[in-house]
Formats: sequence, structure tokens, C-alpha cells
Amino acid sequence: MRILTATKFAAATAGAVLLATGTAHALDDDKPTTAATIAAGAAAHTDDVQIDAGAPVITRDDILIHAPLHTIWKIQTHVENWPTWQPDVDVVVKDTPGRLRPGSVFRWTTEGLNITSTVKQVDYGKRLAWGGPAQGITAIHVWTFTPTADGVLVHTEESWTGDPVTANEATLQTALDNSLHNWVNNLKHQAESQVGK
Repeated sequence: MRILTATKFAAATAGAVLLATGTAHALDDDKPTTAATIAAGAAAHTDDVQIDAGAPVITRDDILIHAPLHTIWKIQTHVENWPTWQPDVDVVVKDTPGRLRPGSVFRWTTEGLNITSTVKQVDYGKRLAWGGPAQGITAIHVWTFTPTADGVLVHTEESWTGDPVTANEATLQTALDNSLHNWVNNLKHQAESQVGK
């Protein structure tokens, strides 16, 4: 069995937990969302999957992407294409055919780490959540997509719990921070490069 260094393990786990959604799905609604609409949507979705607010490692990141919502959604949910725009992802294999839905499973490899992710929530064009264990770390990763007058605000947050996290909190916090930062920037670059094609 291969043993990863703490830094490589942290980077691999961070990358792994980041990547878990499904197939392309065209969206018809690219209308900007107002603050009132967002608040109403939040109230209507009280059963949304949430990260573990008490986890020792939590990262949140936001980015404004100047591309249509359906383009961003398609890129993010077409899991098997992730290696073409995410440099740290080597391969992704979808075990569950069709569109992503709760219970969909896919396996992927990043930084030498093999991960199996299970989708927990899909609200097409609005919200994705997935998670699962990887080498003693339990991760919950949530993405939300909010159209604005200037583009789409993409918000991501992720929590990690487990003995490896407790034992090496600072290193894993840095790894997850870097991983999510790179992920949203790669998503922005990929989506904006497709505008006008």
C-alpha cells in the first residue's frame, strides 16, 4: 500500500473532496436573481444538505463568473470532463449513469488518491452537494449558483472531520483552502473561455 506524505495526502484529499457531480444539463432559466428571490429560495429549502458547522476544518470561497449559468452548470456537472480543465484530477469514472441525483456515485483520482464520492443533493442550476469518507476524513462539499446582473456568483463550502483532520488540522486547513481556491478559479477560467464560442 502506498503511503502519502502529510502534505501530499492533504492536497490529494482536498482535491478529491472537491470533485463530485454528474452529467451536463441545459438550463432554461438565466434570469438574474434578486435578494428577495434568494431569501425566498433559502426559506423554501430548509432541508438543504449543509456542511458540518462544527468540523475542525471548514473552507468557504466565492467567485463571480462572467458566463451563462447553463455553461457553468454544464462544466461543473460533467464529471468525466474534469481532467480536461482541472490539472490535479487524473481520471473520473461515473458509476451511476444519467444525470446526477442523490445517490449518484463516481470515482476519481487526484494526487495519487482514489476517491469515491456520493451525491447528496442536486437542485439543477442552483445547488450541488456531495461527500463521503476518504482515508479517515469525512467530507461534505456544497456548491451554490446565484445569477446576478454581472454574471453568476458561485459559492462553495466544505467541511472535514475525522481523526486525520484532528491530528493535523493546520496542514489540512491550508490544503483545503488552496484546493477550493484553485477549483473556483479553474471553473471561472473554463466557463469564461467558452463564452462566445
